[in-house]
Amino acid sequence: MKNKKLAVIGGGAAGFFCAINAAKFYPNLEVVILEKTGKLLSKVKVSGGGRCNVTHACFSIAEMIKKYPRGDKFLKKAFHHFFTTDTIAWFNERGVELRTEADGRMFPSTNIAQTIIDCLLKEATKYKVQIEMNTDIKLVQKENDKWIITTKNDKYYFADFVCLASGGLQKIEQCSWLTKLGHTIEEPLPSLFTFNIPKNEITKLMGLSVENVSVKIAGEKIQQEGPLLITHWGMSGPAILKTSAYAAILLAKRNYIFTAIVNWLPEYNEITLKGKMQLLRFEMATTKIQNRNHFNLPSRLWEYLLQLSDIKDDIRWADLPAKEENKLIKNLCAHAFEVKGKTTFKEEFVTAGGIRTEEIDVNTMQSKLHEGLFFAGEIINVDGVTGGFNFQNAWSTGWIAAKGIGLCNN
Repeated sequence: MKNKKLAVIGGGAAGFFCAINAAKFYPNLEVVILEKTGKLLSKVKVSGGGRCNVTHACFSIAEMIKKYPRGDKFLKKAFHHFFTTDTIAWFNERGVELRTEADGRMFPSTNIAQTIIDCLLKEATKYKVQIEMNTDIKLVQKENDKWIITTKNDKYYFADFVCLASGGLQKIEQCSWLTKLGHTIEEPLPSLFTFNIPKNEITKLMGLSVENVSVKIAGEKIQQEGPLLITHWGMSGPAILKTSAYAAILLAKRNYIFTAIVNWLPEYNEITLKGKMQLLRFEMATTKIQNRNHFNLPSRLWEYLLQLSDIKDDIRWADLPAKEENKLIKNLCAHAFEVKGKTTFKEEFVTAGGIRTEEIDVNTMQSKLHEGLFFAGEIINVDGVTGGFNFQNAWSTGWIAAKGIGLCNN
């Protein structure tokens, strides 16, 4: 590949991965990254509380794609080109060891996101990737065999190939230059957000975390499990974030006003918990209910649920009235919360929506409408739950685009 130029729009994980790999694969290719803001790899820096959740220790494509509410079929094919094992090996070859936590999330062994940033920047320097900051794009168009990129301050860039890796779209109105290319954009909507529960007494337990709960949307089949965190505005944590991801389109249509059902004991349902209560009545007959929490719930939560169920402090298991027992069972297994609004989970902010996957060749990431135009990362209508899945999408699509640029030039 001689005297050719690649312009990558977006200085995030996908854009960098495409740029540095393309420059490595094709030494004669001139590569430039055009970043809208004054910051590079900003999401990498804040991900995982500043540790960067690089990927997830899942080595089955069939299992991995279950973590993507949108774009799973597209990624099923993409992952055959570049998967989690490839990501781990890529960073390891560059001196960055990834370690796995109990929940499967993988972080650099240093536990510092800057390790990943430094690795990517070092590769960019090594392969002479140019970086242009504060370059906001106004128009991308093709004339003859050249792409012309116009910035909002009327600066021009010319390229043989363009890779759009500008991250999740906020509003269609803000990317009119994309729609002018003729591609279909699925409406951008927030994903991975927390639930606002105004004026609910449970917010007095803010800071309390429950190891595993089940969350579902009332009247729908959507249901997710995981840790839950009670905040001063409502609820957060993986169980909530995963639920928000799978219900993103549905909840947007409801203007984020809905009922969330929390099962604090997902190993039980109301029928099986009723049976457990009968055993406790017999085995712990003389014990005060408040004194013994047999379900390993945080003590503050247990006390709150007992008060909510009108169970007095001095009630013993043998004396628990049926009415109050039924209330407790309901509050433990099907606790209803009226949600009114959402709050962006800033560290893992992701959008549902983007360029329709049917318009992209999954084997090269090239547009099916325009030769020489490629896509990578969240700009594609693909999004995953929290846990390293969105970064894996960035690495995979960025790598495939990098390879595809050379393949499509031959």
